[in-house]
Amino acid sequence: MKKILLALTVSAFIGGTAQASGWGYEGEHGPDHWGSVSKTCAEGVNQSPIDVAKVAKAQLKPLKFHYTGKVTDLTNNGHSLQATVTGDNTLTIDGDVFELKQFHFHTPSENLINHHQYPLEAHFVHADKNGNLAVVAVMYEMGDKNSELDKLTSSLPTVHKTQKLTAPFDVSDMLPANVDKYYRFNGSLTTPPCSEGVRWFVIKQTGTLSAEQEKALKGMMGHNNRPVQKRNARLVVEN
Repeated sequence: MKKILLALTVSAFIGGTAQASGWGYEGEHGPDHWGSVSKTCAEGVNQSPIDVAKVAKAQLKPLKFHYTGKVTDLTNNGHSLQATVTGDNTLTIDGDVFELKQFHFHTPSENLINHHQYPLEAHFVHADKNGNLAVVAVMYEMGDKNSELDKLTSSLPTVHKTQKLTAPFDVSDMLPANVDKYYRFNGSLTTPPCSEGVRWFVIKQTGTLSAEQEKALKGMMGHNNRPVQKRNARLVVEN
């Protein structure tokens, strides 16, 4: 039963359309009302995102990325801009192998780092063979134009449309140069059904995006960030 529920959760999250008509980011469909879509959104005790602060030091092993595939398409699912990846793209954590299913964006960032909110956050969503989830988050600060984002967003799809990239590029190009330093905590999906048991890894090194890129992404997605949730008794560690 647990595997079935996890599989359904993965399917819903990867599709990005779980209960699409029943939730959003504004008004009566906004985050304050997600409990009507999934009770976990209102009653869960390990919900994401969080403010990554008061962090404990730990001996964390490097994240083992094996991204050899390509980014081929970008879909506007009505909640986010979500990229399609092909090929062999895995992440090994705690001896378990997780496959990259997709990555997508939030404007502004959902997680905060020491109370600081970033203009953009990317979530790389992975699942293991049992449906367990691991999300790697990458933050972006305002600065130089980002060449990878430029390739990805040169022609943004409208709602419920998919845009095929004219020039597919390596998935690995989306990762910062240094992925060895990160924060780790247990959390949940940041959208309904808000399922818990998700392993979160927030990379310390940030990317950059230009004011023009930020305007284009926010213009298409709006404010699609769930507010910070209570941390409760969770431990957040860093290396």
